[in-house]
Amino acid sequence: MREQARQTWSPAGRRSGAWRGGWRRGAVAAGAAMAVAVGVPAVAGAAPAAAFAQSGSASHAPAHVGPDAVRQGLRELVRADGVPAALASVRGRDGRDGRVGPTRTYTAGVGDLATGAGVPRDGQVRIGSNTKTFTAVLVLQLVGEGRIDLDANVDTYLPGLVRGDGIDGRRISVRELLQHTSGLPNYVKYLGDEVRYYSPRQLLDIALRQKATADPGEKWEYSNTNYVLAGLIVEEVTRRPFAEELERRIIKPLGLRHTYFPAPGELTIREAHPKGYYQEAAGAPLRDGTELDPSWGWAAGQMVSTNSDLNRFFGALLSPGRLLPAAQLAEMRTTVPAGAPFAPGTGYGLGLVSTPLSSCRGVYWGHGGSTTGYETRGGATDDGRAVNIAVTTQPSDPAVMKHVDELVDSALCRGR
Repeated sequence: MREQARQTWSPAGRRSGAWRGGWRRGAVAAGAAMAVAVGVPAVAGAAPAAAFAQSGSASHAPAHVGPDAVRQGLRELVRADGVPAALASVRGRDGRDGRVGPTRTYTAGVGDLATGAGVPRDGQVRIGSNTKTFTAVLVLQLVGEGRIDLDANVDTYLPGLVRGDGIDGRRISVRELLQHTSGLPNYVKYLGDEVRYYSPRQLLDIALRQKATADPGEKWEYSNTNYVLAGLIVEEVTRRPFAEELERRIIKPLGLRHTYFPAPGELTIREAHPKGYYQEAAGAPLRDGTELDPSWGWAAGQMVSTNSDLNRFFGALLSPGRLLPAAQLAEMRTTVPAGAPFAPGTGYGLGLVSTPLSSCRGVYWGHGGSTTGYETRGGATDDGRAVNIAVTTQPSDPAVMKHVDELVDSALCRGR
């Protein structure tokens, strides 16, 4: 996920910014003061963006050399790109299949610009559309149990629910939902300004008031509506709440102790975390966007986790039999070319993204996430390497997240 999950909330309780497409809405780059890079706190909302480092204003140290390359890369994200804080977790290949392996965590920047507090090591962050991979795993587990058919239509499980202008659940398969080839409009583009709790049905209804973007199977186009429907199918088939199935089938079995699906009305991140920031417009002060109602993401983007838990999750996912039988994992890894906002060469499977490695041979598998105040990137390789990196703002300059992607790439290749 590169541009999928961006939406910004102003302190006055209204969304701000312009839509950029996909699951991303308009906060501009949150630059951190140069003083932040050396430990001097900046006060959120007290300084205009002109007082902050400009994205790309300094050259990045090569992330592929030296034992401290990841640490240096994070420092450059703060110093040169102006993110308030950056966090990383890097796991070597021996950490696969639950075995103890070399795992290192890193931080840079400031966790709270108002107080100057440090960045909690491996702190919790909102992981945005990484949630989609968890949702896809639930669906595929049910496929393996014979309770869902990937090629059955949506009406098989939610009869009569999906109807609209050019929209018919009898023509859309479960596979097309998970692969973003359903033609369903993205409800996030049409959310109003009111910041409040949204039920999954309300999110779906927003989408169904719009016209289909394409016929089912005609083209790939990212839409969060697909994963709201996938979550509703999980609930219908299991007769249990989505969050309960997530906990029972994935979080507890893998020991993801710092991962959870926020309860309705739960605005505060539960454990130690860096604050997430946004700007209402270019040049505007940084604003604290940490506490919000994440229900607008639901099964498409609501979860909270840590980099290390994400490494454990993606590493386990790639091990046949850990989370999915081999047949369902193969289905998940069968990709189609993904268009914007993903980079050229990226493939989208069933809630899982294949990204070519540029610093070494091969690919890594992950998803990425973007939500108010936080961006996360990373994934795992087939031989057990895993890297996840989070930054505590949503840069509007694509060069910033390109630097994060490059750091993920080099860290994975150094871990061979």
